[in-house]
Amino acid sequence: MCGIVAYIGHKPALPILLEGLKRLEYRGYDSAGVATLDDDDLRTCRSVGRVRVLEDRLSRSGGSRGTIGIAHTRWATHGAVTESNAHPHTDDADRGHGIAIIHNGIIENYATIRTWLQDKGHTFTSETDTEVLAHLIGELYAGDLEKAVQSALREVTGAYAIAVICREEPDTLVVARKGSPLMVGVGKDEYIVASDSSAIVAHTTQAFTLEDYNVAKLTRDSFRTTTVDNVLLTPQIRELEVDLEQIELGG
Repeated sequence: MCGIVAYIGHKPALPILLEGLKRLEYRGYDSAGVATLDDDDLRTCRSVGRVRVLEDRLSRSGGSRGTIGIAHTRWATHGAVTESNAHPHTDDADRGHGIAIIHNGIIENYATIRTWLQDKGHTFTSETDTEVLAHLIGELYAGDLEKAVQSALREVTGAYAIAVICREEPDTLVVARKGSPLMVGVGKDEYIVASDSSAIVAHTTQAFTLEDYNVAKLTRDSFRTTTVDNVLLTPQIRELEVDLEQIELGG
């Protein structure tokens, strides 16, 4: 099963993202990737193979000092095991807004949406349903990432857990869920999002679980949750019952 980790706060995001991916390795995967915003520059790095391959590639490229980012480990569903099919995926390089997305689940109507986007001039570089969602969010983006994600999710059918960042909104992380697990860890002026609590408990034991059709907009000092129809929600923050020592003892 694919793994999601995302972070926004005041610490360098990359070490936290890589640590989270390593804690999710037990879930199995065939490729991995990260995207960070560093001085308003969207930086992505993807690789086939283990997280350590991705880590080596990042170290050779100089890494990132950004304090917001997303990371993913993938089991191939739509598309072969290739670097171009690995996450994160971005919107159109020539006409896009610097949107990057990671996604667990399957978008069932992606082929229809892809054709519609191609008719509008979008160019795709992968075989995945996830890239279609990235382009759809980009097509609907009008200066508000949260609204663009909500609008896009109203158009798709299937299952998703997603985390999205945008070069034009470097202080915002948007996450959403339907059918695939996703939780938000609440720290002091920071949030860490993951598909599994094992990637969260090293940083905070306070978290809330997103329910189906929920969207969360996270900034460094606040968050708000809504439905995909923009109805405001109040999530229940709870204490995680599993601790880091238990996870490490369990391997």
